[in-house]
Amino acid sequence: MNEATIILAIESSCDETSVSVIKDGTEILSNIVLSQIESHKRFGGVVPEVASRHHVEGITATIDEALNTADVTMKQVDAVAVTQGPGLIGALLVGINAAKALAFAYDKPLIPVHHIAGHIYANHLEKPLQFPVMSLIVSGGHTELIYMKNHLNFEVIGETRDDAVGEAYDKVARTIGLSYPGGPQVDKLAVQGQDSYDFPRVWLDKDSYDFSFSGLKSAVINKLHNVRQKGLEINEADVATSFQNSVVEVLVGKSIAACEAYNVNQLIVAGGVASNKGLRSALSEACESHNITLSIPSPKLCTDNAAMIGAAAHYLYHAGITADMTLNGVNSLDIEAFTVK
Repeated sequence: MNEATIILAIESSCDETSVSVIKDGTEILSNIVLSQIESHKRFGGVVPEVASRHHVEGITATIDEALNTADVTMKQVDAVAVTQGPGLIGALLVGINAAKALAFAYDKPLIPVHHIAGHIYANHLEKPLQFPVMSLIVSGGHTELIYMKNHLNFEVIGETRDDAVGEAYDKVARTIGLSYPGGPQVDKLAVQGQDSYDFPRVWLDKDSYDFSFSGLKSAVINKLHNVRQKGLEINEADVATSFQNSVVEVLVGKSIAACEAYNVNQLIVAGGVASNKGLRSALSEACESHNITLSIPSPKLCTDNAAMIGAAAHYLYHAGITADMTLNGVNSLDIEAFTVK
């Protein structure tokens, strides 16, 4: 084993083919991301079969580029890590089979990584986690609050009961008429409008840390349809602002409440929606007023990438968590199953 721990990590859970080489869990030697956005844009969303085919076409070249950029050979790599789930099963299997082939050919340990654990550890690449921490997960497929007492200790204290926040953003954006991916388009438009539509804030039960965005999404869509049917003019910027304010108010409110209830030192934000400027600004202001340390990764580490998988894998590797050649993808995977006591 090398003096430093070097992990080659593969991420292919959705529509990015990514391979990274990570040193000691924090140093990014390379992080290659092959995006498929242009291919899926004409469909208005990710098409699983198209995503899988692109992963097959790009995975080998991406592995080679990651190793070359890092100036590392497979002999110097200590372990091969890969996203096991959750995600699109066909896409996951491309990365998993590539990882298994490398692990078998070079006799390296194979480390399965939970995709959301990766998003959490994206923060660790830029700022060390200060335990205990609360993690707000906001992405196209997930909205969760996860409490961590220590490394690899995951307790889900709140999650969405229906739509994930990123899914709501994309559907609202499509209804407004914005291009895919919709989330960044809504965020950009929101700074130009006023909160004039009074969309609902869904708080659910008292003291609940769960989320619900289906009702809000339906309220926006129904409002737009009604206005259009009456032949009235729609102020798209006002719709974007009103929708985003509703989302952000609930996300921030529940996150701050969870931090205070669990007495955490740090709130970290993870997932693609963590790039949202409105959310970042509101969280920054709220955390400052409540004396909570806030950590949000750079936008390039918020979206899916293999560096975050390598960062999480570092701790799994040193905890002795490995898989054999029967490793399979799981499109719905429980993060608490990855907890190391």
